[in-house]
Amino acid sequence: MEHSGGTDGTIVEFCRFAREHGLSGGVQETLGALRAAAFLGVGNRDDLKSGLRSVLCSSPDEWEMFDTIFEAFWSETAPGFSPRENPPRRREGPAALGQNLIGAATMSGAVADDAGEEAGSQAVAGASTRRSLRKADFSTLRQDDLAALEQISLRLLKQMSLRLSRRRRIATARGKVDLRRTIRSSISRGGDPIDLRYQDRRPQPNRLVILLDISGSMSPYSLFLVRFVYALQKHFKRVDTFLFSTDLVEITHILQARSLPDALEALSQLAAGWAGGTRIGGSLRHFNQLHRRKLRSSDTLFMILSDGWDTGAPEALAAELAAVKRRVRKLIWLNPLLGLADYQPITRGMSAALPHLDVFAPAHNLESLLQLEKHL
Repeated sequence: MEHSGGTDGTIVEFCRFAREHGLSGGVQETLGALRAAAFLGVGNRDDLKSGLRSVLCSSPDEWEMFDTIFEAFWSETAPGFSPRENPPRRREGPAALGQNLIGAATMSGAVADDAGEEAGSQAVAGASTRRSLRKADFSTLRQDDLAALEQISLRLLKQMSLRLSRRRRIATARGKVDLRRTIRSSISRGGDPIDLRYQDRRPQPNRLVILLDISGSMSPYSLFLVRFVYALQKHFKRVDTFLFSTDLVEITHILQARSLPDALEALSQLAAGWAGGTRIGGSLRHFNQLHRRKLRSSDTLFMILSDGWDTGAPEALAAELAAVKRRVRKLIWLNPLLGLADYQPITRGMSAALPHLDVFAPAHNLESLLQLEKHL
């Protein structure tokens, strides 16, 4: 079949074709497909196929239908695409979201072309460049900068976790006074308890429970925030992590993978609603119904990473946050939009949430994420 001129026009035409042949995606999914194509480029047909599948399919049936629909539309190589003789991916099966849309290959330094290597080496050269990457808004980063930013962020997050660990040891070096040992040691001094004896107490880090918004409005940020959460779970041992858009999916076990590419490849198997709608209140209700045992008021920090755009009733969101608030030590909301100079949290969802929050902070760049240390 013939396609309209221009990559964007072709992608839009394919989305329309997919809807006509059984997929349910609408305008938001089409916008997600355009972003995926822009992120991946059009040089590799298999990569594009994986990326489009990940944003256009929302059920197992649609994932299975996608191969037939894709091949029917791209029966002839469209302008700008490489021939079908592209080398096969390492594995067959569902879309490799971890290697494509989220960009694990780039983030793990596995980009093989000379241009990518040159851009990566330029990105890490010099302290001024590293500072600029720390301050760069995630939504404006070039693909070539992502590998350098990952290296910087993992190093800094490791340093942050070590500092927090040292502070815990210092703060808990002395537990309760051990009266029996104190009295026994004071006998030789006539009974005066000059030297107090203490019970040893093993330091316990805070438990982190993280909910990450992967809806369409968060697409410019959620791709990097997944990596940030992986790093947190790598260095903070007591972390439970969930993704949500219109529903809630736990990914704690996936992020326990030995390497980031392995974790992202496993994430690719989840039909988790990437770039879909947003029901924050409904997702929190799901959490409170099924996972509230993870909340212990003495040591739990509950963190939401979201821009606050909610299609549900604001009073439902407020009620669920109030239920969480009663069971945790601190309720933290990190919002990427707070990095915008003129942003005001006036949406219905965000306005309903604010009275229940202990911390409301930005999450638009690495610098803002590192500020999380003072709240942990």
